[in-house]
Amino acid sequence: MKFSSIVFAGCLILASATAVAQEGLRIGFVNIERLLRDAAPAKASQQKLEREFSGRDKELQDISARLKSMAERIDRDAAVLSEADRMRLQREYADLEKDFQRKQREFREDLNQRRNEELAQVVEQANRAIKDIAEKERYDLILQEAVTVSPRVDITDKVLRALAGEGGK
Repeated sequence: MKFSSIVFAGCLILASATAVAQEGLRIGFVNIERLLRDAAPAKASQQKLEREFSGRDKELQDISARLKSMAERIDRDAAVLSEADRMRLQREYADLEKDFQRKQREFREDLNQRRNEELAQVVEQANRAIKDIAEKERYDLILQEAVTVSPRVDITDKVLRALAGEGGK
């Protein structure tokens, strides 16, 4: 490509940008991390997950406490226990630890799956609210990621208010 072609292409791009700027391009920015943390539907989802998984979390805490207690007992009483009793306790401990690890893994997998499902719903609601605001207020472009943002174009608070108005549907 010749130098004159590159200069011509650059001039075309500059002319296009100038024309768009003269028409009043309206740009907004939404901090999606803040939405996923502070929006009413996000908070409702978090509470829902906590209620849904609190019983299993408590069960894991109880098993962990039993494991700790058993380990202390084995260490403390190893010298006075018969070989058969010590082996039986160690077997019980190993079985309980295996069960604990399995339940812990299942808990994490189920929690991650449910968290992703809830997150998808929140993102869908946020995107609808962003699109509504963009249409009503005639934005040409809404960004969700940027290196730096002027507070003048940040519409995150508007989106948070819109989501609060939905009542966490």
